[in-house]
Amino acid sequence: MEKKGKILIIDDNEDILFALNLMLKPLVDDLRVTTKPDQLLRFYQMIQPDVVLMDMNFSRGRTDGEEGFGMLHEVLKLDPQAVVILMTAFTETDKVVRAIKEGASNFIEKPWNNSKLLATVFSGIRQRQERRRAQEMEQRMDAVTRVNGTPTIIGESATMQRLLGTLQQVAPTDANVLILGENGTGKDLVARELCRLSQRADRPFVSIDLGTVPENLFESELFGYEKGAFTDAQKAKAGRMEAASGGTLFLDEIGNLSPAMQGKLLTALEKREVSRLGSTKVSHIDIRLVSATNADLHSLVAEGRFRQDLLYRINTIELTLPPLRDRGKDILLLTRHFLKIYAAKYNRPVPELNRDAEQKLLKHLWPGNVRELQHSIERAILMSNDKNLCAADFTLEPSLAHSRRSHDTLNLEKIEQEAIERAMQMSRGNVQQAADLLGISRFALYRKLKN
Repeated sequence: MEKKGKILIIDDNEDILFALNLMLKPLVDDLRVTTKPDQLLRFYQMIQPDVVLMDMNFSRGRTDGEEGFGMLHEVLKLDPQAVVILMTAFTETDKVVRAIKEGASNFIEKPWNNSKLLATVFSGIRQRQERRRAQEMEQRMDAVTRVNGTPTIIGESATMQRLLGTLQQVAPTDANVLILGENGTGKDLVARELCRLSQRADRPFVSIDLGTVPENLFESELFGYEKGAFTDAQKAKAGRMEAASGGTLFLDEIGNLSPAMQGKLLTALEKREVSRLGSTKVSHIDIRLVSATNADLHSLVAEGRFRQDLLYRINTIELTLPPLRDRGKDILLLTRHFLKIYAAKYNRPVPELNRDAEQKLLKHLWPGNVRELQHSIERAILMSNDKNLCAADFTLEPSLAHSRRSHDTLNLEKIEQEAIERAMQMSRGNVQQAADLLGISRFALYRKLKN
């Protein structure tokens, strides 16, 4: 199993560091531990971890967690995108809420449950990667080819032309739209294009990634809260639904919602009203809803894991983005587009592609879709100073889909390894989802990952 992610752990208890090191080191690219709080920022700058696991109390007799909160602030000041998971044996609800509100990504209680800790850490790594992707997407949105100051979707293949035709027909309406497609196909870009072409183009476009919202913060994020609704609610805050009123609300990764969260969202959509936490006042909302997921919601409904009434509410129109491997010469169209962007970004001349390079790009199956292509082009621009790019300039990971079609072995261990890798890729590191795809328990998958 390919290792992914870097972790930094800081705790004053050497036995805890030993246990965490033993459990996590085989699963990640790099892991550093320290008992010294004053080394935290130095280590952080040195390894640029995806996740920081950090104790909250270091001085003998301290249980208030203030040392941990102070270090949390230092890390976030150094890197606002940092994913910090706090650990302590002294947990109270107000302390947990404060930690999340002040920027912690999650909370682990000591002594921990191994399965829960692993799930939390892998979720944190995925969250960090998502933040990086979002940042890159913002940069791409700033640099992307623009027509009259607005971003355009690139694609000349028949599948993309059909999609764009439907998009242009649906966009001016207020119909709820569900965007389906594999990771990296550009679902967020389509959501923004729907807004741009709608009657609400000059009104708010509010986006939220539901896959990164902890269940205990779901209501405060979507519905908002009043001052004093909970500890550290120092001032009132409007939720995402209220902030989007009059405009467009984009719910990304809607397939990740738990049943309880699905019910609360459905109620708000049906009544078209929200009530902030700590308030009895009801606010009516007027939103155009756009949702997106890489999950098969119809299968989840059949399995009882997604509410059918919520699906009916969000999918008045369904738009399915084709994977890049099915878009033919759009691959070369997008390649030349990204070559221009990254050549300008790194102050290089725009290179040409030779025929071997074109054939290599066209034959690759692109499991990461447009996002993978974008990263491949950026790497090629950075690593080559030549005016022409050849096939060797593109370092592409072997396509797992191709591996599945062309086994040159009947070795069960090898086939199982490839299945696990594919499931982890499809679930973006979510162990529970990967286990569901494989038809095994999460505990069984953890054991196989460790092996």
